Amino acid sequence: MTKIPLTRRPVSAERSDAIRNAVRGAEEMPYGAHIATQADTDAFTALLIDPQISDPIYSLPKPISRDAVSGFIDRHLQERARGEGLLMVMDDGEEAAAGYYDIQFWPEWAACELGGAIRTNRQGAHTGMDGAASAFDWLFDEIGVDLICETAARDNVRTAKLLEHIGFRYMGEIESELPGGGVRPSHYWEMTKADWATTRK
Repeated sequence: MTKIPLTRRPVSAERSDAIRNAVRGAEEMPYGAHIATQADTDAFTALLIDPQISDPIYSLPKPISRDAVSGFIDRHLQERARGEGLLMVMDDGEEAAAGYYDIQFWPEWAACELGGAIRTNRQGAHTGMDGAASAFDWLFDEIGVDLICETAARDNVRTAKLLEHIGFRYMGEIESELPGGGVRPSHYWEMTKADWATTRK
């Protein structure tokens, strides 16, 4: 297993506390994503039961079931209370959630990992790129991180192309820890706030 982030630049205790407090206080992020609660369990399960959505994502519980998703939501609420994680769900009134963001934070390094997915019928037409760009703005400007890292399965060509187009720096392969035990080889990228500012010009 490879511990991430690979780049680790310690920040002051005051800066770390500010990030934790921003995570604890977060309620919404761009594109209508809100903190996932047990009220979202059915819609979130309906999204993740689609193997096209859940199979490539190593951080999700497997197999997908309502109980597993409920536990996944609870774990993230505990992480939010510690200022170390957020699970956000997008709801557009359909039976299945429109998408979700899963964010892990390392406040001591002002870093985070952003994961997630959108429903298959909402993919394309720059939806993923626009949503990702808004999420990056929010993480850098509102939460206050300096570094975002991303992982993807070796055969996840769609995500790799998106990240490289946005401006992430590819840093090679790592081994990602699976929730049920074991590891999965993953591609790994990083982007700093300065990188993102240059990309956005």
